[in-house]
Amino acid sequence: MVGTTTFNVSPSSSIFRRTSSLLKLPSRPSVLPMRFLPKTPSRPRIYRICALSSNDIKVGTNIEVDGAPWRVLEFLHVKPGKGAAFVRTKLRNYITGNTVEKTFRAGSTIDEADVFKESKQFTYKDGSQFVFMDLSTFEETRLNESDVGDKTKWLKEGMDCNLLSWKGKIIDLELPITVQLTVVDVDPGVKGDTASGGGSKPATVDTGAVVSVPLFVNVGDEILVDSRTGQYMSRA
Repeated sequence: MVGTTTFNVSPSSSIFRRTSSLLKLPSRPSVLPMRFLPKTPSRPRIYRICALSSNDIKVGTNIEVDGAPWRVLEFLHVKPGKGAAFVRTKLRNYITGNTVEKTFRAGSTIDEADVFKESKQFTYKDGSQFVFMDLSTFEETRLNESDVGDKTKWLKEGMDCNLLSWKGKIIDLELPITVQLTVVDVDPGVKGDTASGGGSKPATVDTGAVVSVPLFVNVGDEILVDSRTGQYMSRA
């Protein structure tokens, strides 16, 4: 017969006292301090004026003349048989849109205009204003009809454009060179017309602009147009 022995142990015994002394739990949980990094403020844009030599001028260079930003449209380095060499340029004023011809002495110093370019998407028109959005920050920029000018003829919702600013002011809007438009009104083509055939006719596209197109183009056709010249390029 197996005997059974019973032990009576009270909570005040030395075993419990020794265990509780070894496993001392804090009265409240410890909290590790969390380190928060300070928010980095956005840096204001610093406008710089860099000097360049007239010998470095090329098409597309932005220069500052008489306190205004200009874009070089054409240039020619001239070395006459007599006298000093010079650079003949054709410039367009970003602010006024005026185009002038100006010469610079070869090797002379010219201030480079700090023109800042940002990619924006034309989202919609609000009254007389055109709204452009930065797709990374969702920040909106609004331009008046006078700011957009004749480029409204080729501007479509969802089109990616470049906004150019100088000293915090928008000075120009760059459209894609090739824009795709839909023909909404045009005289019907003549039977037998081919893509290589001659002749043209006016066509109205979905932006309201009128483009001279080949005779074979019909209503509903998607066409490609050069936004710089307004000339028909091909069917899309």
